[in-house]
Amino acid sequence: MSQLKFTKSHEWLQDVGGKVRVGISDHAQNALGELVFVNLPQVGDTVTAGTPLGDVESVKAVSDIYSPVTGTVTAVNEELLDNPGKINEAPYDAWFVEVSDVTATEETLDEAAYKAFAESEESH
Repeated sequence: MSQLKFTKSHEWLQDVGGKVRVGISDHAQNALGELVFVNLPQVGDTVTAGTPLGDVESVKAVSDIYSPVTGTVTAVNEELLDNPGKINEAPYDAWFVEVSDVTATEETLDEAAYKAFAESEESH
């Protein structure tokens, strides 16, 4: 997991051969509860850093997933559309999209800094 970077909006990103995979953190899936629906962009769509790329619906609420990068969606994890519970089971394996031609990236945190940030949020 140390190769992952995190955003303050609780997404993770991972460089995989020049493309960036995006998902949500264990902290985020835990806060959301059981996920029952995922809405993702299409291959070929453009995503913009800091803006929603899709959303997840839990038994509690609908929450936006923010893109940590600007670029073009080159792959969508179709498995999550049929089985969004995979995000709860293994959030760091359940990537949402792969993005290429990345031109901008949100501010990211390493794992230790993200854990400290998430813990500080919980204490408020």
